[in-house]
Amino acid sequence: MTRLPEASTSDHARTESSPTRRRWWRWILGGLVATVVIIVGALAAFIKLSPSAAPLALPQGLASAPSGPLSGRWQVAGGSLAGFRVAETALGLTNYVGGQTRAVTGMIVISGETVSSARFRINLTTVKVSGKTQPQFATSLGTRDHPLATFTLTRPATMSSAFASGRTVTVTATGSLAMNGTSRPVTVMLTARRDGLELQTTGSIPVQFARWGIKQPAGFGFVGSLANHGEAEFLLIFRRQ
Repeated sequence: MTRLPEASTSDHARTESSPTRRRWWRWILGGLVATVVIIVGALAAFIKLSPSAAPLALPQGLASAPSGPLSGRWQVAGGSLAGFRVAETALGLTNYVGGQTRAVTGMIVISGETVSSARFRINLTTVKVSGKTQPQFATSLGTRDHPLATFTLTRPATMSSAFASGRTVTVTATGSLAMNGTSRPVTVMLTARRDGLELQTTGSIPVQFARWGIKQPAGFGFVGSLANHGEAEFLLIFRRQ
């Protein structure tokens, strides 16, 4: 009778170890998938739950009746803010990151109901995001060589008799925004009011980074990114000189 060859010990080992190997690979792959799900979920929760930077707005509460003449020179005073907002998107969720500074100076000249001239300067090296200075912001804007941003009114802006009497008004102003060594014409929609001895105004300027040679900020890699545009915004408080 012909005898069948006996299976070798190594053959038995391979046969017995094959299911074990498959189980190990399933466990490893399952662990990797679970890790990715946890990371993605945590990132999504972080973006969704993180406080989004709100646009700057006029101080809350009713304004006091206007006091004193409107015509004259008005200087930027304490309480003024300037900053930026940029949309960040990841995993289909959108939030806004923003930074602010109080290092704003400048003045406006009003004749009758017309703002005849205006010029403001913002020290970009003092802008903070969540209370901290961000090296990425400084690199994108080149603040080492160009620490200041300036806005200059290039065409008189007419307010209205309603503004003179203390009502909140909306005005379109035309000017020039200079930063990162580049100056570009801009149009800004202003909301303004008188409050006692003060003038208060807020507004924002759309900024396409490429127009000012701003380097694209880094994002979240393959899962998301920051937008290639943002808003330069301000809240300005003026007092008569």
